[in-house]
Amino acid sequence: MPSERQRRLTAYFKYMKLIGLFKREVTRRQALVEGYVVPDTSRCVQCGICTYNCPINIDVRRHAWLGVPVKDSQCLTCGECVARCPRGVLRFERTNLFDLAKQDVTGD
Repeated sequence: MPSERQRRLTAYFKYMKLIGLFKREVTRRQALVEGYVVPDTSRCVQCGICTYNCPINIDVRRHAWLGVPVKDSQCLTCGECVARCPRGVLRFERTNLFDLAKQDVTGD
């Protein structure tokens, strides 16, 4: 039978693990909302798996070939291309899209 101290420690560690998972989920969601997909051209072998797995049929492979971020307005930032890339070529990067829009409105 576990002691009171052991039960409290177990509950505390479960709580801390839950908090850690929550923070990671918030960070992940924030990256998906505020970011876009950026390729590392030097690692890409043009296999096309990223494009094949895109639910919107964006030619992600072409973006990787050209070395330009996927800034397609139809991109859902679902992360399928990033997750499926076997060489880890694609990653999410935060944008300053909202900062630029705010600057245009304020005229700074």
